[in-house]
Amino acid sequence: MTSLFDPPADQPRPGAPLAERLRPRTLAEYVGQQHLVGEGGVLRRYLDAGRLPSLILWGPPGVGKTTLAHLLAAQLKLPFVALSAINAGVKDVRDVIQQARSRRGTILFIDEIHRFSKSQQDALLGAVEQGIVTLVGATTENPSFEVIPAILSRAQVYVLEALGKDDLTGLIDRALREDEALRRRPVRVASYDALLRISGGDARKLLNLLEIVVQAATANPETGEVVITDEVVQQLAQQNLARYDKGGEMHYDVISAFIKSIRGSDPNAALYYLAVMLEGGEDAKFIARRLLILASEDVGNANPNALLLAQSTFQAVTVIGMPESDIILGQCVVYLATSPKSNASYKAIREARAYVRQHGVAPVPLQLRNAPTKLMKQLGYGTEYQYSHDGPGNFAYQEFMPDGLGQQRFYTPGDNSTEAKILERLRYWWGEKYGY
Repeated sequence: MTSLFDPPADQPRPGAPLAERLRPRTLAEYVGQQHLVGEGGVLRRYLDAGRLPSLILWGPPGVGKTTLAHLLAAQLKLPFVALSAINAGVKDVRDVIQQARSRRGTILFIDEIHRFSKSQQDALLGAVEQGIVTLVGATTENPSFEVIPAILSRAQVYVLEALGKDDLTGLIDRALREDEALRRRPVRVASYDALLRISGGDARKLLNLLEIVVQAATANPETGEVVITDEVVQQLAQQNLARYDKGGEMHYDVISAFIKSIRGSDPNAALYYLAVMLEGGEDAKFIARRLLILASEDVGNANPNALLLAQSTFQAVTVIGMPESDIILGQCVVYLATSPKSNASYKAIREARAYVRQHGVAPVPLQLRNAPTKLMKQLGYGTEYQYSHDGPGNFAYQEFMPDGLGQQRFYTPGDNSTEAKILERLRYWWGEKYGY
C-alpha cells in the first residue's frame, strides 16, 4: 500500500524510469482524454465545482488512468491513498477506511480494481456508500464483468481512449526536449513508426522504450548525434523483450496476438499464444472471457454455435479451474480459429449506435406502441399493428422503422453460407425496401 495522505510529490524518485520522470504534474501537462478533462469535459466540470464522485476509469494500458487519479486529487487538494489490487488485501482496505474516517474527502485510488475479489470489493462498499471515501478505480477490463453491481451503481464509469499518433509523437518530442537525462545526448528521430508500433499506443511503454533506444543506440562518430530509425528501434526492442508477465506489459501484447490469430483463422498461432499465457500463469477466466467476446464479434452468425461453445467454455473454466481447463480452452480456441468468420453483427450494432448518437432518437411509430389505457387506444396506439404470426410464413409486411428511416440499413449479411441463407430470407421478406 502506498499511503499518500497529501497530493503526490512534485518530483519523481531518484532513478525513476522516463515514464515516471515525465509524469504530468498538472492537468495542463496531461496528454489526451480531452473529452473528460478538456474544456466542457465531465471531469473538468466536477473539478470546477470542487467535488468529485466515486468513479471507475476504464481504458487500455498506458493512457493515463493512474496519472489522472493523482491529478484529480491534487487539483482538489484532497487526501489521497493508493492501493494496488495486486498486493492489497481486505485488511489494507479496512485500514484505509479507518484512517479516512478522520480525514474528510479522502480519495481512495485502487489500481487494477478488476483484480479485487468480491470480498475485497464488498469491504469497500459501505465506505463508498457513506461517503467516507471517494473511490477512484482504474481498470483495463470491462467493469461490467469485474466490478460488483453494488459498486457500479454508486460510481460513474468513464472510458479513457487510446492516445492518438499526434499525442504519442508529442510525448516523444517533449521527452527529448525536457528530460534532463535524454538532453545530454543530441537525438534526432528519423522515423516514429517503430516506436509507435511496438509500444502499441501505451504511453508508458513508449517512453520507456524511447529511453532504452536513446541509451543503447550508437552515436554518429563524426557528429555525436543519435539517429533513431525504425531499424534501430526494432533491433534494440528485440534485445530487451521481457518474458510473459500476466501483470505486465507483455500481457497485453500476447492477448492481442492471440485474438488476432483466431480472427485470422490460424489455430497453430492461436494455440501458441494460449500456451504462452497459460505457462505464464494467466487467469483462465480472463482468456475464456475474451473468447466469449470474440465468438460474437468475429464469428457471429457465420456459425452461431461458436457463441454457445464459448459460453460453455467460460462456465466450465469457472467451475473446473486450472490445470485441467487448458484442454477446454484449447478445444474452444481450435473451434473458433477454424470456424467461418463474420463481423456483420458487430458492425451492425456499431453503425446503429453511431446513427442514434448522431441523429438522436426518433419517435416510435404509433402502431408499435403499447396501449394499456383507454386514452392511448383513442390516440391510435397499436391500432394498425399486424401480428406477424397471423401472416403467411409468420411474416406480415409492415413498417417498423420510425418516420424517415424506412430504408435505413445497418445489418449486411456476411460472405458465408449461413448468412447467405439469412440474406435470401431478408430479400424474400422485404423485397427492395432495405436494398438486400
